[in-house]
Amino acid sequence: MRITKYTHACLRLEHDGGVLVIDPGVFSEPEALEGADAVLITHEHMDHIDVDRLRAAAARRPTLTVHAHPDVEAQMTDLDADIFAATPGDQFVAAGMTVRAHGGQHAIIHPDIPRIVNIGFVIESPDGPIYHPGDSFHVPDEEVATLFVPVSAPWLKLSESIDFARAVKPERAFALHDSLLVDAGQQMVTGHMTRLSGTHYERLDPGTSI
Repeated sequence: MRITKYTHACLRLEHDGGVLVIDPGVFSEPEALEGADAVLITHEHMDHIDVDRLRAAAARRPTLTVHAHPDVEAQMTDLDADIFAATPGDQFVAAGMTVRAHGGQHAIIHPDIPRIVNIGFVIESPDGPIYHPGDSFHVPDEEVATLFVPVSAPWLKLSESIDFARAVKPERAFALHDSLLVDAGQQMVTGHMTRLSGTHYERLDPGTSI
């Protein structure tokens, strides 16, 4: 399987001719959606979903499918694509890949801000399960080989990212939700995560594939 990390929270997974994209938001590059067969959306925030880009992608590829929680699905009524509801505990196939939905709620930003739904997705791969948690630190009740761990947001502090990686216990972890940091911040986060996360940690530049 080929995994490409795009800016901020967007991943593109390619396997056996299928293309699956997770959280193509306003910060991610438009090419992330080129040729996509299916899209997974963790939650409704604009850095995770760009409806205009999804609309354009669906126009180019009428067979595109989108998988999201019903709360997010309700915001895409004018999207000319097959939209499927996904809720925690569901298992389904998207772009030929097996996906399991976990979690349920966005991390707390502030007590005065209502919480919204957030689904993390575990995707099966030949090298073991891959986990994209969206904006949450939900620990799935299954083994994870590759974790994409959020490292920068108004709703987190770095100790939570470290503890999350330790709790999930992946074989390797990569930075997610990382575009809000300047270079000095990226270096500090990478240093702490490398020393303390308990796993092999790395930050991928946008457009890098593994």
